[in-house]
Amino acid sequence: MPVFRLDKRLVFPPVELAEDGLLAVGGDLSVERLVLGYSQGIFPWYGPELPILWHAPDPRMVLTPDELIVNRSLRKAIRRQPYQLKLDTAFSAVLAACAEVPRPGQDGTWIIPAMVEAYGGLHARGFSHSFEAWDGDVLVGGLYGVSLGGCFYGESMFARAPDASKIAFAAAVAQLAAWGIGLIDCQVHTEHLARFGAREMPRAEFMRRLAVALESPTR
Repeated sequence: MPVFRLDKRLVFPPVELAEDGLLAVGGDLSVERLVLGYSQGIFPWYGPELPILWHAPDPRMVLTPDELIVNRSLRKAIRRQPYQLKLDTAFSAVLAACAEVPRPGQDGTWIIPAMVEAYGGLHARGFSHSFEAWDGDVLVGGLYGVSLGGCFYGESMFARAPDASKIAFAAAVAQLAAWGIGLIDCQVHTEHLARFGAREMPRAEFMRRLAVALESPTR
């Protein structure tokens, strides 16, 4: 199957035409294109010195709040309330931390300056949010993602203290559920997310669920 080259027009090819998850190359990271992409199950993911790459993987890693798994040790940690949990008070700092924290098996980061600027633009327009764990006045963990309708698209998380990102993630899922957001897109499989109850589903099923979720208003 071909990989499509995008131009200035705000349009994406159908996700069914993605080859091994890669659908298109090029275009831009404007707020309008990002919102359109996410609404169609498409997201950017690339690295330094590469053109913008747009993905729609099959299968898709998904978590629903009612399937969240919080193991015994994490439940104990949550009860101790070691951190103060906040929302959208340090979005830029969360992005920077996600880019800086080393990850096993990864050399460098995909959260390059262009992506930081793009998601900052989404945040300024109310589409991108951060969930944060604080130890006093020190940011020690958190995550960020994109919110459209009844779907939250998780992007990245980090921890600089024990269980900080896990506690922030569990709190985020609970808050999203309270807001009526019932679909959390985790994009691709990781063992870390699988331990929280995320599971792979066929892209076609994800797209059907996404269509229903997007019928809800965006907060």
